[in-house]
Formats: sequence, structure tokens, C-alpha cells
Amino acid sequence: MFSTLKDLFDSFTQPTPSQSPSGRAHTVQLAAAVLLVEVVRAEAAVDEAERATMVTALRSKFGLSDDELERLLELAVTTSKTAYDYQRFTSSLNDHFTQEQKIQLVEAMWQVAYADAHIDANENHTISKVAGLLHVTHGEYIAAKMRAREGSPP
Repeated sequence: MFSTLKDLFDSFTQPTPSQSPSGRAHTVQLAAAVLLVEVVRAEAAVDEAERATMVTALRSKFGLSDDELERLLELAVTTSKTAYDYQRFTSSLNDHFTQEQKIQLVEAMWQVAYADAHIDANENHTISKVAGLLHVTHGEYIAAKMRAREGSPP
């Protein structure tokens, strides 16, 4: 794992073609984490259920230790606050994720949104926009949404 948040941030903001496999993995992890944070931030108040769902999704997807996960989330929140678009995150995921992995990320975004038993219009817009940038078809998007809704609290 990177020794400092600055190293991780630098690897994301200045990717190089010669970036190591672990560097690319960290870039992808950060991109996915930022997109999940964007769903949490879509509503004015941060809901603990949404945050817990986001942590669970990242832990299961990337198998990170608690320390690595906390550092990733800290950087993802910071990066999310200064992000002006989703393109730099989705382009990295398009390069390194399979179609199934992209669908799983969209489903995880929906799981985060459903965690508080309320879908905000901003959450819906964020997920829809990201799904389009990830080239997830409308059918795949709807199926991911339905799977997430089935597993959400009433």
C-alpha cells in the first residue's frame, strides 16, 4: 500500500503508462471509491447506513485491510470534493474493469443509495450519469437497480 495519501493521490492524478500493476490497482480503487462517495454526498446529510454500505462494497470488491480502507476513503472524500466531473474516474474504470465489474459498481452505487430507504433525485442522477459514462446499457442499469432494491431495507 502507498506510504502516504499524497503518494496515492499523485498516482491517481498523474498516471503514467509505466505505472506499476499495484499503482494501477490503487488508481482503480480510488476511482471506484470516489464514485461511491459521490452517491453518499448526493444528499445534504451523510447517512451512516449509506457510509456503512459503501465500506462493505469496497471491502468486498478490493479485499482491503481496515487501515487501507480508511486511507482510501479519506482520499476518496477529499478527491470527491474537488472533482468537477466523473470522466477522469470512469475512463480509468473503462480501461481496467470488465463489463461485469462496471455493472457491479453501478449495483453497489444503487445499494449505497437504497441504504437509507430513500432515493434522492441527486442520487438517481449521479448513478445514471456514471452508468452512461461506464457504457452500462439501460437494461444492465435497470437490472442492477432492481437487484440493489431487492436487497435494501423496506
